[in-house]
Amino acid sequence: MISEKNAFKRTGHQLFFTGPTLFAFLAVVAVPFIYGIYLTFFAWDGIATEMPFVGINNYISVFHDSKFWVSIWLTLKYVAITVILVNSIAFLLAYFVTSGGKGQNFFRTVFFVPNLIGALVLGFIWQFLFNSFFVTIGQKYALEIFATSWLGDEHKAFWALVLVTVWQNVGYMMVILIAGLMSVPKDILEAATIDGAGSWVRLTRMVLPLMMPAFIVTIFLTLRNGFMIYDLNLALTKGGPFGSTIMASMHIYNKAFQTHDYGLGQAEAFILFFLVAGVTTLQVYFSKKLEVEA
Repeated sequence: MISEKNAFKRTGHQLFFTGPTLFAFLAVVAVPFIYGIYLTFFAWDGIATEMPFVGINNYISVFHDSKFWVSIWLTLKYVAITVILVNSIAFLLAYFVTSGGKGQNFFRTVFFVPNLIGALVLGFIWQFLFNSFFVTIGQKYALEIFATSWLGDEHKAFWALVLVTVWQNVGYMMVILIAGLMSVPKDILEAATIDGAGSWVRLTRMVLPLMMPAFIVTIFLTLRNGFMIYDLNLALTKGGPFGSTIMASMHIYNKAFQTHDYGLGQAEAFILFFLVAGVTTLQVYFSKKLEVEA
């Protein structure tokens, strides 16, 4: 009898502390996700009361939507470039601000500030820079690369997105990598120095392998941010010029909310979800494997 009361009491305590979080997870994540899968089997415009059942026709239509696959390819290209640039530059900045020079705290703050600006605001700020400030500088000093707005060029608009993404995200990743650098045992580095190991050997053979847990986190975050980009894409280029910078998330949003094809939009969102889940799972698996080997 006493054990039953204790079990009931423990269950009550667990529900009291985990209940609100569980309810929020179900309401915000689980139920919408399941309902989204449900919608993929119907043809619905978001307005009509009737939802004709179409089975897997929406998934078949995904493979015939050439614009969706173009946006997927563009997103993969964007993700690959931003992951490499963000993590490389973030590591260099982290190494710089932990090297013992003067003004380290100042530089840490300066490099981190762009991350505090919302992507929509950031997009409008850089829209002004690309359309006005850089063009004025380019024409005044005969810099052909800035003579015309990057946002009006089908090829340069993509690189404008990459530039702004890197500028915004390197500060946050730098902070994570600083923590990774600070966790590297100093006695190991001192012993390697005494044994005659140069700075390059210490960096490549000791520091980088020991920082693998930090890189797992930063690469995962940059992958997620890259695949899910929408707000910066909307504020900076709106998918232009001529649809040349429509990423996967923007294409899915347009399909569901502008062309009012919720079933197909949800099916494409589900395909994107599986793509992101697969890539991030592989990234974590191989990163953990490298961590163990290191």
